[in-house]
Parts: sequence; C-alpha cells; structure tokens
Amino acid sequence: MKTKLFLVTPPFTQLNTPYPATAYIKGFLNTINVESVQADLGIEVILKLFSKEALTDLFQAGTHQPTSDNCKRIFALQDEYIKTIDSVIAFLQGKNPTLALQICQEDYLPEASRFAQLEELDWAFGTMGTQDKAKHLATLYLEDISDFIVECVDANFGFSRYAERLGRSANSFDELYEALQQQPTYIDNILFSILKERIETIQPTFFLISVPFPGNLYSAFRCAQWVKQHYPEIKISMGGGFPNTELRSLSDARVFEFFDFITLDDGEVPIEELISNVENPDYNLFKRTFILGNGSVVYKNNSTKLDYKQSQVGTPDYSDLPLDKYISVIEIVNPMHRMWSDGRWNKLTMAHGCYWGKCTFCDISLDYIKVYEPVAAGLLCDRIEELIAQTGQNGFHFVDEAAPPALMRALALEILRRKLSVTWWTNIRFEKSFTQDLALLLKASGCIAVSGGLEVASDRLLKLIDKGVTVEQVARVTRNFTQAGIMVHAYLMYGYPTQTVQETVDSLEMVRQLFEAGILQSGFWHQFAMTAHSPVGMYPEKFGAVKETEVVGTFANNDINYKDSTGINHDKFSFGLKKSLFNYMHGICFDFDLQEWFDFKIPKTKIHPDFIFNAIESDVDFNTKPNAKVVWIGGKPSFESFTKTKKGRSWEMMSLTFHDKKESFTIQTAKEEGEWLVVILQKIAVSNTKTYTFQEVKADFESDLEDFELFWYSKAVNSLREFGLLIL
Repeated sequence: MKTKLFLVTPPFTQLNTPYPATAYIKGFLNTINVESVQADLGIEVILKLFSKEALTDLFQAGTHQPTSDNCKRIFALQDEYIKTIDSVIAFLQGKNPTLALQICQEDYLPEASRFAQLEELDWAFGTMGTQDKAKHLATLYLEDISDFIVECVDANFGFSRYAERLGRSANSFDELYEALQQQPTYIDNILFSILKERIETIQPTFFLISVPFPGNLYSAFRCAQWVKQHYPEIKISMGGGFPNTELRSLSDARVFEFFDFITLDDGEVPIEELISNVENPDYNLFKRTFILGNGSVVYKNNSTKLDYKQSQVGTPDYSDLPLDKYISVIEIVNPMHRMWSDGRWNKLTMAHGCYWGKCTFCDISLDYIKVYEPVAAGLLCDRIEELIAQTGQNGFHFVDEAAPPALMRALALEILRRKLSVTWWTNIRFEKSFTQDLALLLKASGCIAVSGGLEVASDRLLKLIDKGVTVEQVARVTRNFTQAGIMVHAYLMYGYPTQTVQETVDSLEMVRQLFEAGILQSGFWHQFAMTAHSPVGMYPEKFGAVKETEVVGTFANNDINYKDSTGINHDKFSFGLKKSLFNYMHGICFDFDLQEWFDFKIPKTKIHPDFIFNAIESDVDFNTKPNAKVVWIGGKPSFESFTKTKKGRSWEMMSLTFHDKKESFTIQTAKEEGEWLVVILQKIAVSNTKTYTFQEVKADFESDLEDFELFWYSKAVNSLREFGLLIL
C-alpha cells in the first residue's frame, strides 16, 4: 500500500507566518515522489477560535464565571467583541486595510486592561503610521480576549504557546500524562474538529507531528491521542526541535501509548526509513528512532543510509498552508520582535549547523549545531526564486544559527546579479569580516536587519563563552551595519556562571553606550540557562558551576538546575536590565545613573564613559588585501572630455556623471584615467559572473598607466567608494 503522509505543526507557534519544519519535509518528500499534505493546526485553531461564531459560543460556554473586574468588563462587552471580531481578523490578514481609520479613532474596539498601557506607549508609537497603530490596537484587543479565555475557559491558552509549563523541564512524564487523562479542553475540542475534518479528507496512512517548542508539546500529544482513539491503523511519529534537544534519553514507555516512533535530528532519512517500515513491517531498519520493543523504549539506529546533503533536500514547499490567512500582529515596540510577528516570511537556511560551533552555552554537541554544511549561493537563489513563484512573497528570514559572512557575500552578489527584488534578514556572529563595504553590499541585496549574540558585554566572559569576539569588535561591526542602514538586534545574557555583580553592571554600561552611540537599535536580555548538551552543561566544574541533581529523568532532559560558585542571585537583575533596555531602545534615559534602574545597591561601573565612542572612531585601515574582491554596484556613467587650462598650460580631462537611486554626482579625472575607469567599472560591475581581485585591478591599471596608489586614494575614487565601489 502506498504511503500518504499528513504533516502537522500542532498549536501554537507564530500567527504571522508558518513554522517551516513541515515545509522542509514536504520539499524533501517531493524529491523522492512521496505524497504528503501539511497543515499548521495553530493558525487553523486561532482562526476558528477568534471568529463571530466561536466567540458567541465561548462567552456562553465559559467553564468559570469571570472573577476579576477586567474579565467581568469583557463579559459585559461581549456583544461588541462578537460584532467586531471578524472585521479585525480580516484587517490583520491584510484584507481590510480601510478599517485602520476606524480602529485608530479609538471608539471602535472595546477596550479592557491591555489598553491601559497605551498612555505610556503613546510616545513610542507616536511616529507610527495609521496601519501600524491600528495593528497594535487590534493586537491589544485580541490579548484582552485571550485574558478572558485564560481566566474563564482554558488556563493553558497562549497565542504562541499552549500549556507550555507542561513541556518545560518535564523530567517526568507524570504531569503531562495526567493532563492527557482529563476531559479535553475547549481549545482541544476545536483542535479535534479540525483534525477530524482534515483526516477524513486526506485519509493518510502515516501522521507526522513536528514539535519545535515546549509550547507545542501538549497539543502534539492531544493530536496523537485523538488519532490513536479514532484511527488506530494510522502510524504516528514525532520529530522536531523539542525531541531533538529534550528527549534524547527518553525511557518512559507510556509515551508510546500516543506515538509509534520518535525521531531525532535531521528528519529526511529517518522519515524515509519509517515509510519503508510502515509499508513493510519486516523492513526493520531505522535511523535515529525510538520505538517500543517488548514493553521498553528502544533506540534504533541500524540503517546504513547516510544523511542527505543540503543540496539534495529540495526547496521547502509551502503548498497546502493558508498563506493568505496568517495574521500580522504588533505586540511590543521592540523592533526585532516586531519583525518576528508582523509580515509573512519565507524561511530558508543558508547553512546547516554553525560554522563557529564553539560557544560554551550552546548545544554544540548536537548535530543541528555540530554538522556544518553550507548551501551554494546559486542553489540558494534558485530556491529563493522558486519560493517567490510559489508563495507570491519576496520576504525571506534565513533561520541560521549564524549565517557565514563569506556565504552572505556570495548570496548578496548572486541576488544583485540576478536582479532579484527581495527583503531578507538573518542571525550572525559579530565578527570582523563584516566590514563597512560588506554591510553596504548586503544592504544593496535587500538585507534589512541582522541579529547576533553580544551575550555578556565583558571581554573576560566573552572569552570564557568562547564567542570569538570582543566588545570593541562588536561595536565596530554594529556601526558598519547601522551606517549601511541595516537594523541591528543584540541578544544579551546575564547570569553566566562566575559572572560578578560588577561585570553585570559593566555589561549594562556597554549596552547603554552602544544605544547612545546609535549603533544598536534593538536588544533583549535573556537569563543564562544551563542545558545538557552544551559544554557548560557537560563540564560545569570547568565553568565554576555545580549541578544540583545528577538524576536523568525518564522523559525530557535538557535544562539543568545548578549552583553558581559566586552564590549571586542573578534573578534580581532581571527587572532593571529589561526596564533600562526598553528606555534605551527609545533613545531616552542615557543620562540616568545606572543605580536608578535597581532597587538594591550596585557598584559604580568601571567602564570609561567614552569606551564605545573611542572603539568606533579608531579603526581606519588603509591596507587592502591583494586577493580582496573589487565590485561596482552602481550604474554606468555618462562621460565627456574637456580641456583644462591653467597658467598657459592645457591638458585633457574627463568628467563622469553617475546616477544612483537618490542623487546624481560627477567626478573629474585626467582623461587617460577616466577612460580606464569607464572600462574597469564595466568589468567589475556586479552583473558580471567574473569577479576581479584588487591585485588584478591594480595590474590592469599599471599595464598602461602609472602610480595606481596615488589614483586609488584620489578624491575621484573616494567619491566612488561612497557610492558603490566596494572592496570585499
């Protein structure tokens, strides 16, 4: 019997764009001619829940009466919510843009407690356009309804996570298993109605559930439980980020009351082998798969098939997903978080794994980080063009652990060569390869933002983390991106083992200076968490930490409780760090003493007040590597010769006029140099497949002319350097 796969992401991940795991797998299955259908059950449940029909039912079916004043208010205004909900959802789907004018008058939407924050955010959203302000107000309105659902209907509800507490650090399966024995919740029943309809239509023989996060885990088990009860003949498998990191030492046999298989790491070969097992039970070859054997959990890895190269896995396929029905929300004013939740992004990967692969807090022992394999720029551009044709969207989020600078350069050149109009962003390491010129090239190709880990802004701790960067270097790289017009978001960390109070304060001062200098636009503080597959988790004693428990759980094992040898309670810094950052992101409070952010005594910072300013002022380098690539991303000039006369002497000059998107400019050179320039700019134009090195350009000049250095550092060439003559 031919296998038909049903691939799902259970509720909930993102509202604005599909999580890409099922699209990746479907793209691969296309290459081996296996039929599959995919669904994002999260967006389907949300759209059913936030509808006129469901809200009418929900207000009547609330399992608890509202007790808080806030929910009593929402309940009293239920007619207003029921009347407006369908229009608001259509607006957030981009289908009803004129509604923005009504929403912004602030007498259209019913308002509950989420709107209380509006007064203090007025200054933050003051410069927003009507559409953005309306999106933010509509988001607050949905969050009010969400608050009512949590209090009166289902305490586990959350827009981008569901029953996340049950999935977080669940060393034992007991609590989740007990929750699964309870009567289905209101949300569960909506999920089941969708699942029933889809399975009856698709009639799959194999059901694959991707679980990226703890907030998808409960719903994944509910889906599997419902299918087992109603369609016991369908085989069910779990894969994705959660099992890859959390379930590597799984031993609780009760999990297999719900699932037949759980696969780890890259899914292509494990799924291909599972298909063979489903079609032929005697096949009995598995790749990185847990199964139940004689009542116990057995890990099977007896297949000799090698994992596929990145060039062989196909282009992600987003068909079946309701791309026109995702909703864009603006929850908070953090610019990078807004990009996560607003707009539709096609997700792609430049490279599998991380090219650095050394950070001691990271899961570098696992294949998703450890196995580094880049995709050729040409193939990436082929995939970009395929996805634009398939989805009608030209926004791309490259979901790399850290995008490699050389590959980003090659990709940008290829995008420009093919004259593609794309908008893209990605995650990077703030390393010195990101020069001013590379940043300008990336911007020209459509890059609008980068995020990267500054982590702890302390050189001692960056060395302990093995980040491979210094704070000075990060400052220069963020300056290069900012000057090119690319937004920069920094991941910040506090509470790393052995971090002192002084280092936390100094780290905050570095962050304050980066924002004050205008070279960082967005950031987020995370508290350090020790994980089982990171060097810190594997060898805590090397990092001044002690594990609190050595017992390995029978279900999820990733987060580790530990004691820091310093004995410092890092939790207490959380509020002050986040509050100061919120203000810095809006360009205010730079003159506040750092002590003002904390309600306990902190030491004075030891960082020089001009540390960042000095770092970004002091790195002019006139040396150009002979093998550096020279690329012209500007247009063809118009030119004319003229004669210049001074003190009775005459000589031939040339005037070259260039037009870029914003302005026109003219340079003048000696005629011979001007003629050479016209020819060389055509040779080094980004539209050509051959790229020239600095050494080749110099040799070309010196074949007929003299003193290349004098010409190269002249006023004329400096003008070109400002308008698209790049050294890469």
